[in-house]
Amino acid sequence: MTTGHLTLLDLNRRIARAVTAAPGLAGIWVTGETSDLRLAGGHCYMELLQKEEPGIPVAKARAVIWASAYSIIARKFEATAGCALRSDMKVLVRVNVNYHPVYGLSLVINDIEPGYTVGDLARKRNEIIRRLQAEGLFDLNRSIPWPDVPYRVAIISAAGAAGYGDFVNHLHNNPGRLRFETTLFEASLQGENTVPSVIAALDAIMARIDSFDCVVIIRGGGAVADLAWFDDYSLALNVASFPIPIIVGIGHERDVTVLDYVANTRVKTPTAAAEFLLARVGQAYTTLVATGRDILSTVKSYIAAQRQQLAYCHGLIPALAQNAIARNRQNLDSRIAPMTQNAVRDTLRRQNSRLTALSDILDAISPEATLRRGYSITRVGGKALTDSAGITRGTVIETVLAKGNPLLSTVEEVSKP
Repeated sequence: MTTGHLTLLDLNRRIARAVTAAPGLAGIWVTGETSDLRLAGGHCYMELLQKEEPGIPVAKARAVIWASAYSIIARKFEATAGCALRSDMKVLVRVNVNYHPVYGLSLVINDIEPGYTVGDLARKRNEIIRRLQAEGLFDLNRSIPWPDVPYRVAIISAAGAAGYGDFVNHLHNNPGRLRFETTLFEASLQGENTVPSVIAALDAIMARIDSFDCVVIIRGGGAVADLAWFDDYSLALNVASFPIPIIVGIGHERDVTVLDYVANTRVKTPTAAAEFLLARVGQAYTTLVATGRDILSTVKSYIAAQRQQLAYCHGLIPALAQNAIARNRQNLDSRIAPMTQNAVRDTLRRQNSRLTALSDILDAISPEATLRRGYSITRVGGKALTDSAGITRGTVIETVLAKGNPLLSTVEEVSKP
């Protein structure tokens, strides 16, 4: 059996003493990236990582900021960096290396240089902007023209947020009684869920894109630290490439995020977003009223001119009618007289031909024509004799021939049949 061995606890204690006594392991400044940051009992626990491209950790160490120092460090960091200390931040920290027999190696953070993180946040923001510019997406939403009357508004906000209430009340209770249609798409605008919830709300709006004229992303009040969540490439990409104008009102006048650069319009507060929409719709209403007045004035002038022309025409009607009658009468006279003469002439010609034909017929069947064919007419007492009955001896008869004087004869005898 081997003698002179150590227990694990003894070994870890030796390591702890060696670490504590080793020079260069206390009060040293170290760069790293925060991960799995959490608060418990007033203490701040995290892991510090060093990553190589493409984001693979090559070094890792547990770190802690004890409660006695955390409140001071956190206030200092937020005041300078403009955001709270959180995961996925690059930091420059001053640490003491500590080794615990049970928990092993850890770093105790006793100070943070916020300027290093500010520089990294600015670098990250600039990288996002340059990437969107290189991809041709940076100006897309900003270049979308506004509709004439943007009254159908999709709102991305938290339902109970004071900023949402301010926006809706200011928009709907406007003194000009301008009408708006607003639809809320709930999202978290603070904390780690900011990016996925806002993107989900944009996707929901996209599914009904024809129902809206614009999108308003608003966050009233809240910590300035929450603004850092909006410096995200995927969120900026969704806003920049959205097909209708987006208004962003998530910070204050001096606070700027990537969304402020890529959105169509940036305003300071939710109330300012409402004022922006009221101004656009109000301008459209003013233009509409002015156009309506112009139309009314034009119509009135046109009607007045037409009435004047109508009165003038009314005065001309009697003279025009008389002139028309005279012209038509003259026209009729010049046309009807020759037509009447021709018609009478034709009628007389036809009637004359008819009379001539009738005359020829009558002449053909007249007694004179019969006489000319060798026949004679026998009369008794001036009446033509057609029957010998009643004729007796001694009756004087008159015979008419075609030529010469009538012959008188006395009946001597009447032949019997």
